[in-house]
Amino acid sequence: MKKVLITGAGTGFGYEAAMRLAEKGFDVIATVEIWSQVQTLKRQAAQRGVTLTVEKLDVTNDGDRRKALGWGIEILVNNAGVLEGGSVLDIPGENISHQFDVNVFGPLLLTQGIAKQMVERGKGRIVWVSSREGLNTNPFTGIYSASKHAVEAIAETMSLELQEFGIEVATVNPGPFLTGFNDRGFETWKSWEDNPSERLFDYSKLAFPRAQFDPEAVYVTLTAVAAGEVDTYRNLEPKSMLEETKHLIEAPWSKKIRDGLGTRPASLQHSFEMKPETPVTE
Repeated sequence: MKKVLITGAGTGFGYEAAMRLAEKGFDVIATVEIWSQVQTLKRQAAQRGVTLTVEKLDVTNDGDRRKALGWGIEILVNNAGVLEGGSVLDIPGENISHQFDVNVFGPLLLTQGIAKQMVERGKGRIVWVSSREGLNTNPFTGIYSASKHAVEAIAETMSLELQEFGIEVATVNPGPFLTGFNDRGFETWKSWEDNPSERLFDYSKLAFPRAQFDPEAVYVTLTAVAAGEVDTYRNLEPKSMLEETKHLIEAPWSKKIRDGLGTRPASLQHSFEMKPETPVTE
């Protein structure tokens, strides 16, 4: 399998995976959300000395999704995504809908058509770029986390439903990485169409609540999973957060409903104390 479609390839994980897969000799179709990104990515590929095809594909656009059905995709990397930071009690409904349109509904509808083409060929690989937030939850990323929990359910179910047809399915679960994605997500409140006086929190005082890692680990893992060089279904990075992640998955089973009532959780307070773009220091 050589022909790869990567959504959301204009920046971050998708950009670097597209470049590295092209360097490995894959026939990469790198897609971007808007037309103005097309020429930029073409220039960047030329500067990098790699050959890839750049297409405009907004996963929420039905016409764009239909267009992709004509590309003969053998490996699909569902990477496009957005982060809407804020309390689940404050984020406006339109922004919640957009979060799910981009992270869940659009990618799923795109995958439905391409996966059925894979079934006809008897082979294919589908990689979902989920998140550590698809396995855990944190204050102020709850709506994003909900969308990634949905991605986890879809991907795991899809892996069962496509098994008999020879289609591989895998997830990549990045934690907090310093690509700009997380910090941008904590700026979206500035364009909310709501009544600021009714918000529970003052978002001008908040930042993404974790120090962030160098993204190289995700670049390596995502590229390897897409290339078929890694055979694990779930691929969390950084691996140093694996035990913490498993602990947090188990924690609700022992939590009492009155634990900590009347106090602010430390995980929430971190958003008030953290500065944007804080790197992890080893």
